[in-house]
Amino acid sequence: MLTRVPAGPGAEGPPRVAFAIGRRLGGAVARNRLRRQLRAAFSAAATEGRLPAGAYLAVAREPAMSAPFSQLSADVATCLSLLVTSTGGVG
Repeated sequence: MLTRVPAGPGAEGPPRVAFAIGRRLGGAVARNRLRRQLRAAFSAAATEGRLPAGAYLAVAREPAMSAPFSQLSADVATCLSLLVTSTGGVG
């Protein structure tokens, strides 16, 4: 699940992303690994210009723990495109 709070008018700076990965998904090592993978996927999206300014909250669910990085990246791209579509454009 991905939630976005749009940047206010005149707000500048990079997008901010937070991750919610509950303890029931696994131990600290597994959760931190997922967090690093999600951070890399969002960083790639930002580099490609697909991450509009604003604050984001990514909530991880059980299937994300075993998904390969390519699947996580594709899921992040899909979520971002849905958010941009639902908010009427970038920004």
